Amino acid sequence: MKTIQVPITEEVSPTSQVLFDQIKKKVGKLPNLYATIGYSAPTLKGFLDFEASLNTGMFTPKEREAVALIVSEVNQCAYCLAAHTILATSKGFTKAQTLDIRRGETSDARLNTILRLAKSIVENHGHAGEVLVDNFFAAGYPQAALVELTGLVTMRIFTNYVYALTDVPVDFPVAEAL
Repeated sequence: MKTIQVPITEEVSPTSQVLFDQIKKKVGKLPNLYATIGYSAPTLKGFLDFEASLNTGMFTPKEREAVALIVSEVNQCAYCLAAHTILATSKGFTKAQTLDIRRGETSDARLNTILRLAKSIVENHGHAGEVLVDNFFAAGYPQAALVELTGLVTMRIFTNYVYALTDVPVDFPVAEAL
């Protein structure tokens, strides 16, 4: 299989270069996975727009990071586990809590509802267990939240799959194994 290299700025389109500069300003660096997505400027732009949109939704930053962790755990994505462990701790989770989230069990009943449903969506290719969907609505989430959760899961599946196909170097501290 062809090895995919992380591109240097000069190897991508001018549109991707502009996006790279925006990412560097926001994140402080250009993560290898984002750089690799930048081989396709429309894909990088679409991904960043989708992410920005979902970041204004009804789920809190901590809940979004929890979803990223459980999805990345199910998909065994070392890159996203590393990146989102750092992000989750920056949002207020302890390292121990990030491990619990990846196991799918926390001390927060409402977060568990989200995690169990997100995990089931991934494991069952969108066909989550009916009881889990019912529990989600019983916890007070509106129908829009189910659609938004699906977006969060899908967004993370995308980055998990890009990593799986490219195996770019992980440029964050490696997440502890479960």
